[in-house]
Amino acid sequence: MDTSLYLSRIKSTNKFSLSLSLSLSLLLSLSHPPSSFSSSFFSTVNKHKPWIETSYHGVITENMDTVLLDPPLVALDKDAPVPYAGEICAFKIHGQEAPFEAVVLNRTSGEGVLRAKGPVDCETQKEYTFIIQAYDCGAEASGASWKKSHKAVVHIQVDDVNEFSPVFREPMYHASAMEGKIYDSILQVEAWDQDCSPQYSQICNYDIVTSDTPFAIDRNGNIRNTERLSYDKKQRYKVMVTAFDCGQKRATESVAVHIDVKPVCKPGWQGWNKQVDYEPGTGSKQLFPKMHLETCDGPLSAVRAMVELQTSHIGKGCDRETYSEKSMQKLCGAASGSTDLLPAPSVSTNWTASLLTDSGRDSDLIFNFDGRQAANVPERVVPQNLTDQFTIATWMKHGPSPGLRAEKETLLCNSDKTEMNRHHYSLYVHNCRLVFLLRRDFTQVDTFRPAEFHWKLEQICDKEWHYYVINVEFPAVTLFVDGVTYEPYLVTDDWPIHPSSIDTQLTVGACWQGGEVSTPRFTQFFRGSLSGLTIRPGRIETQKVISCLQACKEGLDIHSLESLGKDIKFHFNPAQSVLVMEGEDLESVNTAMAKVSYINSRQFPTAGLRQLHITTTVQCFGEDICISIPDIKALVMVLPPSEPRITIAGSDQLVRPAADLRGAMGVAPFKELRITSTVTKGDVYRPGVLEAMHNLDYCDVLVIGEELNPEQESLEIHHSSLMGKHLDATNSTSGISIYGVDSMAHYEEALRQVRYRNWRPATLTNRRFRLTCSELNGRYTSNEFNLEVSLVHNTAPVEHVNHMAVQSQYMRSVHHPLMVHSVNSHISGTPPAATVVVVICIAALVCIVVLGIYRLHSTHQDSSKSEEDGAKEPEMDWDDSTLTITVNPMEVRGHYTKEFPEKALSTKINSKCSGRPPHNNKHINRRGARQQ
Repeated sequence: MDTSLYLSRIKSTNKFSLSLSLSLSLLLSLSHPPSSFSSSFFSTVNKHKPWIETSYHGVITENMDTVLLDPPLVALDKDAPVPYAGEICAFKIHGQEAPFEAVVLNRTSGEGVLRAKGPVDCETQKEYTFIIQAYDCGAEASGASWKKSHKAVVHIQVDDVNEFSPVFREPMYHASAMEGKIYDSILQVEAWDQDCSPQYSQICNYDIVTSDTPFAIDRNGNIRNTERLSYDKKQRYKVMVTAFDCGQKRATESVAVHIDVKPVCKPGWQGWNKQVDYEPGTGSKQLFPKMHLETCDGPLSAVRAMVELQTSHIGKGCDRETYSEKSMQKLCGAASGSTDLLPAPSVSTNWTASLLTDSGRDSDLIFNFDGRQAANVPERVVPQNLTDQFTIATWMKHGPSPGLRAEKETLLCNSDKTEMNRHHYSLYVHNCRLVFLLRRDFTQVDTFRPAEFHWKLEQICDKEWHYYVINVEFPAVTLFVDGVTYEPYLVTDDWPIHPSSIDTQLTVGACWQGGEVSTPRFTQFFRGSLSGLTIRPGRIETQKVISCLQACKEGLDIHSLESLGKDIKFHFNPAQSVLVMEGEDLESVNTAMAKVSYINSRQFPTAGLRQLHITTTVQCFGEDICISIPDIKALVMVLPPSEPRITIAGSDQLVRPAADLRGAMGVAPFKELRITSTVTKGDVYRPGVLEAMHNLDYCDVLVIGEELNPEQESLEIHHSSLMGKHLDATNSTSGISIYGVDSMAHYEEALRQVRYRNWRPATLTNRRFRLTCSELNGRYTSNEFNLEVSLVHNTAPVEHVNHMAVQSQYMRSVHHPLMVHSVNSHISGTPPAATVVVVICIAALVCIVVLGIYRLHSTHQDSSKSEEDGAKEPEMDWDDSTLTITVNPMEVRGHYTKEFPEKALSTKINSKCSGRPPHNNKHINRRGARQQ
């Protein structure tokens, strides 16, 4: 029933009824006893129960206390306006322990209100349902005989407040996207809100915070790319994303989204480094330890990989030993007797001085010919008789000849010096063909015989370094290129050359035309580079020596060869610069490629970059080639080696008596020589010096000052001192040179055996020498060690001399003429009185010394000869011209004073006359005295 209608009915009640009720009540209270009257009266007055609605719906905002009910909370009682009985005293809530209470606002009207006992949280409970009843005030003030209404159901809904921000469900998101593809959704992020209402708990929008990204996000959290991604451009993106709820409250913290760009599955090698650093002396180093071949799940039947090490820019095609040609031949065991036609320019080898050289590659001597230079080899150097067996060897780098009609380019030519233009033998290049011409003398052969031998090879014009060796065993001629044998594809015959008295000229870099022209000149110039051009008559080189001379010291290797799979096939080229691997199982091929290594066996390799080139072909079942594998280009960086410091040490002075210099063996100037080498290891903060053991390739002993006079002196080493070593020696009036690749210890032994002899030492004042040693043909050189050899005159001591105080035997004796000269010069500037004193002192001294010697001779006449023989040293040679008596004045007060008072007296007089202490005047020279 509507509350307003109900209230209007109450107001329209007949006033008479109200008055009547009051009157009856008063009468009953007066005519009856209180107890019985009260009971019957109250029951009669409070006849009706309160009335409320059957159900209520209310709304309360969280964190508020007032509930808005629909309909309002009002209780009615038909007993109204009777006091108490018609009034509402209370509302009571039952069930669920609801956090609400109902309060009566007006007892008469029955109005009430519903409110929360404390804060209400929507996130804890969104709705409440409970029972409420109204109670009247009973029949009297005590509340007796009260009545309650029927039960009404109350439904309360808690209204939400937007108090929480969105929170992402994951602390970080990660996804991947294939390059080159546009996605509708790469991944979906999701945020949630703790608010209870749909308005505030739902996420209505997402946004990307990071700027300039190729991504977008929709309201559902789906992230997509706005452009095609490229793995090469960027491999990973980091995007920050935020969220908003429907009340537009933003997330407190944004979330990071990582998106990896996956390359499109492209077949090829993966997991390899573009550069590998190689430290000298570390042996074999793996180049691709983590490399594997990606085939995109293709059905493979075979894999073939070729690894190529490109070293054409290093030295002469690769890292080789840079010793001189003679040293290399000695090291490789080549036969002696070869002639170096392109030696380093020097005083004795000056014919190469005008040629262009390139020695900037670790002392590797290279001659460059540009078509305008050539050199005539002196006749004294040219082998006169090549015989039927000889060898010509050279390093050559040559490219295609310019012009349509290529001319002959001569490396080596022996032609007529004058009058005619006959070529006796020559080696030249023509149209990328190597031709060797050999025309025999008519006296040797008188028939039509092979004369020109032609080879057509790619190596001749590929602009790379190659080692060429021509072995002649006439009439057979064999060519070796980088150790590989090649037979001539064409051999032409010719008549032998008729004998004549015309001299021949051997030329390098061109051919000499001395006849049939008005002015002799060079022709057929060579364009290219040469090094180590030698000719050896009488013998041919063996395959072993040729391989040694051209061997590379760097190359490819397989680490742990025994661990390769049995199904892997591999082979190297002779220089080990190309490795080919074949296999049917992909895993075995990957394992084998991971073992490919680089090795450089040189102790001091050439630093710099080497290129690696890998080509791969893959075969599938039933197909020739099914997958294309891109080539790989990588680099090997050989780090600079620690440079050795070669030090020569020893005594820098040698003083010997004349007899030693005149002896058959002479003297050994470098007997105390020591050669050491050190390298600095570690970093800048902790450097360390370590002793290094390495080879030397030459040591030169040069004469400083005037050259040796062959008529009276020599500097030489006996051949037996070089036996068992890889050493050889040459000497001249300028010094001696020991060369060959050998250890420092062997060089020490050899240098200690160098002998200097002078069979006329009287004219010698001093002779100075300078010693230097080298490693790698001058790449590393030692200090300059200077030594001086001088002559010492012999000394003859008297008996009982204290050898602890006597002067060294290498001290030069003071002879009588020098003393007289010294005295006379002193007297000339002395006053007369002083002169008289000096003369008297000298006279007295002479008399006393002569007297003392005479008494000594008389006293020991019988025993002096035997004592002389027992005490005389070998080097004490008798000199009839002078006598040196050495007196130790420290013993005057003792033995000499007792037995020879004359000697003591002479010593005192001498000391007094000279004005110096006795121990400073030790040498007294006399003629004709006999040694005592």
